[in-house]
Parts: sequence; C-alpha cells; structure tokens
Amino acid sequence: MSQRNKVFYWMALPGVLLFFAFHTVPALQGVFYSFTDSRGYGDWSFVGLDNYLALFSDPIVIGSYKFTIGFALVATVLANVVSLVIAVGLTANIKLRGFLRGVFFLPAVMATLVVGYIFNFLFSSALPPLGRAAGIDALSTNILGNPSLAWVGVVVVTVWQACATTIVIYMAGLQTVPEDVTEAAMLDGAGAWQRFWRVTFPLLAPFFTINMVLSLKNFLMVFDQIVAMTAGGPGTSTMSISFLIYRNGFTGGQFAYQSANAVIYFLVIALLSIVQLRALRNREVSA
Repeated sequence: MSQRNKVFYWMALPGVLLFFAFHTVPALQGVFYSFTDSRGYGDWSFVGLDNYLALFSDPIVIGSYKFTIGFALVATVLANVVSLVIAVGLTANIKLRGFLRGVFFLPAVMATLVVGYIFNFLFSSALPPLGRAAGIDALSTNILGNPSLAWVGVVVVTVWQACATTIVIYMAGLQTVPEDVTEAAMLDGAGAWQRFWRVTFPLLAPFFTINMVLSLKNFLMVFDQIVAMTAGGPGTSTMSISFLIYRNGFTGGQFAYQSANAVIYFLVIALLSIVQLRALRNREVSA
C-alpha cells in the first residue's frame, strides 16, 4: 500500500469511528433490547421472540403498517407524476426555467415541521371559511379532524414538499436527452405524447428509478408531517410506524416492544426498496 493511500485511510478513519459510535452501536443496542422487556430504564430480562410475536397480533401496529404502506404508495405515485409533468413543462419553457426551478425547489429548504404547522393552520382555520363560502362541503370543515380525510391532508403536504427534489432530478435527466433523437421522432410523424412516451421517458429510466426508490423510502419513514399535523389522529387513522415507535417507545413504556417493531420496520423498508430497485432496473434494461 502506498503512502498516499494510507493517508486517505487515516483521513476517513475519524468519520468511520463517529458513524460506528453514533449510528451502528445504537442500532445494535436496539436489536439487543428488542429481545428483552426493557421499558428504557430500570431492570429488564430476556423474553426471546415474545415481542416479535406480539407485533403480529397487535391491531394498532398492524393498522400503522397498513396506513404507512398505503400512504407511501399513493404519495410516491403522485409525487413522481406531478414532478415529471412540471419538469417537462419547465424544460420546454427556456426563458423562465432558472427562475421557476428556484421557485419549485424552495419547499425543499424549508423545515418539514414548520411546513406541517403552517398547513395545519391552513386546514383548520383558513380553508373552512373559504370552503363554506364556495359551497364545497369537503373543505367546509377541518379535514385533519376527519378520520376518513385526514390522510389526504398529510399526502398533499408531503407530496408538495417532496416534489421540490424530484423535479430537479427529472430536469437534470431531461437535459441529457439528445435533441436529435426527439427531432428524428418528430420528422417520423410522432406526436408530442408519442415522443415523450416512446423516446423521452425510456431515456429517463435511470432518473425515474432514483426518484421512485428515494420517494418510497422517504414516504415510508414519514414522521415530521404526522407530528405537526395530526399526531397520529384522529384516533389512530394517521398513525405512521415511525411515529408509533417514537410515541410508545419513549413515552409509553414500550421501549423493548417498539425496538422489535423498529427492527421489523427496517426489514420492511429494506425489502421493499430492494424489490423496487430490481424491478425498475430490469425495466431500464428492457427499455
């Protein structure tokens, strides 16, 4: 090994040690405590797989998984469809491209909790009077207080903020599409939709894969929006997995139980991400 390579290893060592101390060790401790009956303090004893077995019969845990997975799927589709449409429009509008790119990226630099509290105020205080004045029953009351509609408000806010990053990625991908390819398709008589679907979209496959995988992973980890807007309510209608782990694990005396839930949660996210990544990679090859 050359002296130069040794220097690089020594430079990376502090970062590796910090990552191991503040990320890997706590994660391994969580796995360890998932096999105990610890409340996060005091005495504890080993209970084996009891926590894991209890998770599969807990209606609150099962409900949180149903909500989180359904929410993530809906938000992933909406965020990518909306972002792709906006990115195509911005790319076509050369004069205002730079300005609009900055406008649409603005939500990404805003704190998620702040955004959540702002929209909480809008849904609870600003929109109902407008909805009643316009005669729109769905907006005449606070939808965050409706067990059937609260998830819609969370989806709207989450997708609005997530689109900031996905738009930029799609715009970067659209700039890599060769103009001569689309011009050749136009000369062959292909319409705007055919050029997009047959030419542009297949060339965007790597960027589509990145956005889909990152979107699903981030939406499965939804937390800040739930804290700021619904706190898991009304009832448990918007109880995400991460919020359930946080609330019951740290304040509900279920530290070990929710540690087991966190392990399952990690495996679910990893499995879905791997399956999604492989499926989209295969689509890239076929395209």
